[in-house]
Amino acid sequence: MIYINDADIKKRCTDDAVYRRGLEYYLSGKVYDLNYNKDGTAFQAFVMGTSLYRVMIQKYHGELYTSCTCPAKSRYDGDCKHIAAVLMYIKNNQAEIEDNLKNKVAYDLFEEFEKREYIPDELKQPVNIEVTLESYQFNTSLSLRMGIDKLYVVKSIKKFFDDIDEGMIVEFGKGFSFDPSVNTFKEEDMKLIRFLREIYEIDKINTENSYYRVDSVISGKCVRLTPSNLEKFIEIMKDSHFNLVLDGKTYYDIDVVFDDLPISFKLEKANNDKNLRLTVEGIEKVKALDSRGNFFVYDGKIYKVSDKQRFALAPFYNVYITNNTNSVVFTEKDKQKFAEVILPNIDKAGSVVIDDDVKSEFYSEPLVTKIYLDKEGERITADINFTYGEYNINLYDDGKTKIMHDCILIRDEAAEKRILDIFEKCEFKVKDKSVYLDDEDSIFNFVSNYLPVLQKYADVYYSESFKRMKFYKRSYSSSIRIQDDDLLEFSFSIDDIDRDLIPKIFDSIKMKKKFFKLPDGSFLPIDDELVKIANFIDSLDLSSKDLKKEIVKIPKYKALYIDEKLESDRLKIAKDEKLDSLVKTIKNPMETEFEVPKKLNGVLRKYQEVGFKWLKTLSSYGFGGILADDMGLGKTIQTIAFLLDEKEKHKEPAIVICPTTLIYNWESEIQRFAPTLKTLVVSGSKSERGSLIKSIEESDVVITSYPLIRRDIESYENIEFSYCILDEAQHIKNPKSQNAESVKRIKAKGYFALTGTPIENSLTELWSIFDFLMPGYLLSHRKFVEKYEKPIVRYKNEEALNDLSKHIRPFILRRLKKDVLKELPNKIETTSFAELTKEQKELYMAYLENAKTEIEEEIRNKGFERSQIKIITALTRLRQICCHPSMFVENYKGTSGKMELLMELIQELKESGHRALIFSQFTTALKLIEDNLKKEKISYLYLDGDTKTKERGELVKAFNEGDSDVFLISLKAGGTGLNLVGADTVIHFDPWWNPAIEDQATDRAHRIGQVNTVQVIKLITQGTIEEKIVKLQERKKEMINSVINPGETFITKLSEEEVKELFAM
Repeated sequence: MIYINDADIKKRCTDDAVYRRGLEYYLSGKVYDLNYNKDGTAFQAFVMGTSLYRVMIQKYHGELYTSCTCPAKSRYDGDCKHIAAVLMYIKNNQAEIEDNLKNKVAYDLFEEFEKREYIPDELKQPVNIEVTLESYQFNTSLSLRMGIDKLYVVKSIKKFFDDIDEGMIVEFGKGFSFDPSVNTFKEEDMKLIRFLREIYEIDKINTENSYYRVDSVISGKCVRLTPSNLEKFIEIMKDSHFNLVLDGKTYYDIDVVFDDLPISFKLEKANNDKNLRLTVEGIEKVKALDSRGNFFVYDGKIYKVSDKQRFALAPFYNVYITNNTNSVVFTEKDKQKFAEVILPNIDKAGSVVIDDDVKSEFYSEPLVTKIYLDKEGERITADINFTYGEYNINLYDDGKTKIMHDCILIRDEAAEKRILDIFEKCEFKVKDKSVYLDDEDSIFNFVSNYLPVLQKYADVYYSESFKRMKFYKRSYSSSIRIQDDDLLEFSFSIDDIDRDLIPKIFDSIKMKKKFFKLPDGSFLPIDDELVKIANFIDSLDLSSKDLKKEIVKIPKYKALYIDEKLESDRLKIAKDEKLDSLVKTIKNPMETEFEVPKKLNGVLRKYQEVGFKWLKTLSSYGFGGILADDMGLGKTIQTIAFLLDEKEKHKEPAIVICPTTLIYNWESEIQRFAPTLKTLVVSGSKSERGSLIKSIEESDVVITSYPLIRRDIESYENIEFSYCILDEAQHIKNPKSQNAESVKRIKAKGYFALTGTPIENSLTELWSIFDFLMPGYLLSHRKFVEKYEKPIVRYKNEEALNDLSKHIRPFILRRLKKDVLKELPNKIETTSFAELTKEQKELYMAYLENAKTEIEEEIRNKGFERSQIKIITALTRLRQICCHPSMFVENYKGTSGKMELLMELIQELKESGHRALIFSQFTTALKLIEDNLKKEKISYLYLDGDTKTKERGELVKAFNEGDSDVFLISLKAGGTGLNLVGADTVIHFDPWWNPAIEDQATDRAHRIGQVNTVQVIKLITQGTIEEKIVKLQERKKEMINSVINPGETFITKLSEEEVKELFAM
């Protein structure tokens, strides 16, 4: 498939004029009859120019080759406008082309099946296989011979599998060839073939794709086997015969035996009565097949020995084979060591015969370990005794084997070591022949984790004082329910534990302790269940004082978080029916009995009915929430439906606080959908607003703006509203701003926020909105930052992220347009790159170098935090140069690459009948665009922050009714609250740090009521800070998607590293 972007097409064109004409041809539908091959690498189309021209495009070895029958192509070095138009058609119709290619693949599949003849394996002729395993000095390999009547050597294992994979016939000679369509392998040989194929495929990957040189394990006819692969081979061949060549000797049809070697040991007196001789009978017949000692060849068979014999036999085999003898003599002075080290292992390596006169020299009885545990003050002590029959050995003895009555005691060194290892792991101390532990952690660890293990290997005895040191496994009881006063009641207790101790127990849990020592000296083990309960209680932000209470009161808004926490952590906490009912109702608002007001029946869409019922459900329980639907989904009408339905229940009016630009939009929408609601718009001069506020009781809905609520808040403080609704609630994202502080002084029975972007720059913004809705729900701001914001943003802490999501999920309703408006036309997003003109580039590079030097010096002298103004100023200047240097450089006589690109686009769009919204955050840029539109006599409308509120509505109406081809809008003034479905193209003249703001602006056109596909074009100046901004945007999107939902994006405040990256150009 050919994949290409706008920048590549532009580069291929002879010049910019050719590119622009190609775009014009494409946009005006002059490309016809596009055809392509089955893999999408060759295209043919016709383009209507002065006459009909044929264009051919082919991708070969990653390069594009193009031709056109127009006369201009032969004169051009690059592509002509007809080729450019076809490439644009391919780029913008990739999805459709790929769908069509899928059908071509289906037809190819039919062809493949038709040309193949499938023959079942049972009808194929099986071949015979002979396997030879060869081992020399532990280097093991295998080879194959195969055939039907006569066997032939497989000279190249690699080529054999390569040819089979290609369906090719493998030639072995005149008498035999292996044809995969005719021949097959016997069922009993298939495991071996699969085993070899696995080695072949892994070897192929290792040798072909490894960065370092890796030797192949397959060389010609031989496959080298690692010890692990040898073990697999033996397992596969255990019921089959194969040949073995071991150190030059061949064993035909060798058998595999899964048993120990029949080795025997004889212990007798040597030349004199004081020495001993140990003889290993049969060891000379043993040959090891691998270095690990798993396989031995003995008497013409391969033995797979037990781990027990493998461990014990290896020393004998190694020493005896090295010294070429099957016996060894131990002198009298070596007898003790022989008894300690060798004698206990002989019977594990084989059968043992000990002469009677030798037996009398040794004392052999089974080991019995006795351990006496005592408690002395704050320490525990251990007395460790190893008993063999009538002999007892205390740990404090010298550890040597005792000679008793001329007999040598045979001690079980391995069993003794196992006991001592336990005490060592528990870090027992030894002093003055005393073995003890004196710290609580070690004592608890020993008694809880190791004492049960010790009891399996020893007889353990306890003193009375040790028995009094109890380890209680207590049960816990906890419950949560909704009380009549609309609060949650939570109770928690531990059986027989004083409530005053619970905070201290939880402190121990926070310190990662495994136990809590009770006042009576006994231990309370801290198990996983108790840890989960403690973490749960900690998430409720309860104080030590709360924990001492029998019943703790919790705000009801915690109910949904609690329910989700109980479910996800699988906590065994009893819930009452009221709580279950509340959770079920809020999670499934459509199952509630709330009905949409009759006047709005048939007006609300299905998802808007869900939003209405969600608002009703939350308000019925006294909760607030954020309606965070995608821009253009009708948050306003859902809220109006809610306020209309609530009117009968509340005599108090509701108040809507919104941006200045939207107050009359709210009034208009209420008059349109709920004319029975009396609205009061509080605006005008101070005296006018004062008079209006005095008449609030006569209205149903009061509408005012954020700037005015700041000035008039004292006049509102004694008024109680039914509901306080914040539209575009991101206006209170800064909790210390006057906006936030003012709206939080409004008294109401319920609070709701409407915003498509609950988070734009930081998690604190989300906290600020929730602090308005339900103060305290997300803790104090300081605690919120410590518990959530720092761990999530700085350390990417998944646990904190998940916990925050559980808290906010029930109180945020967010739907995306792509999910609920299937009928909404597509939105096609493209990026067009402009180049700096020569004058622009010289100015940009000079300013960049100067800015880098100044900022580095500023940060060095003042530090990063105190250099923000300098940094922001420099970044703004660089971005302005990208747009047009005239924005701040006086008497600049040059042009702007981006401005030229924009004007070309506007001309093409106009000629094709498209109408565009052009957004910029710089009003100076909009003024320059305005000047250019005037020169080209292109009709336009203009809106920025100075446009009066009433005039905004008139401009929007005029544009939607067909007035003008272009609407120039400042991003800040017109990015929200406008319905501009009269446009089908949105152009972002310059990138903004926060792509969510750009999305909001785009959705002025891509919203309910739009019937055309919306083309979104972002203009980016190549090789500049603008490209860095786009990359930065992409990197910063993930967190919001995790906290809120897909569709939300944000950019955090720039870090020092990000600033350095932006200037590193």
